[in-house]
Amino acid sequence: MASLMAAKWVGDALSKQGIYDAHVELNGYPFLDNKEEFPHTTIARDAMRPKRNEPPTAVITQDSMTVDDIDNLLKTTSHNGFPVVVSRESQYLVGFVTRKDLSLAISNAKRTLEVYENTKVLFVPNHISPTGGLEPLKLRRIVDLAPITITDHTPMETVIDMFRKLGLRQVLVTHNGYD
Repeated sequence: MASLMAAKWVGDALSKQGIYDAHVELNGYPFLDNKEEFPHTTIARDAMRPKRNEPPTAVITQDSMTVDDIDNLLKTTSHNGFPVVVSRESQYLVGFVTRKDLSLAISNAKRTLEVYENTKVLFVPNHISPTGGLEPLKLRRIVDLAPITITDHTPMETVIDMFRKLGLRQVLVTHNGYD
């Protein structure tokens, strides 16, 4: 008992946080402590990426991309996922695809199906297949059709509570339903 008390006193004297908290901090893991307060007076628009002077968010269109477009997107970005939108002009949010699922689906399709660089990739259901020509690659099954979204005017206090309570890794910020 005396050794436990001595160890506790030495540990408290060296650091206020425990060993697991220290490992989380040292490894840079994203973690929001329940005990920590975040007095924010900002809204989601102030914290979202990209900022106004940064390049636009990499998105996937629901029915106008090819296998080559998807390969280029995976090579040129490091995002963990991509919003699926109606089109580049109409950025209405349809769903969300993780990088891992997209990469795996494309590589499996290349191995098992007749897929070429110019093969269309579809992320929507009930699309009419063209008569003649290449059959499109249908990847609707990997789309999360109900991703967690917030509006750009959501207070940061609410956003932080959502991350804490729901254990989120990302949240999509929309403006009137548009990405």
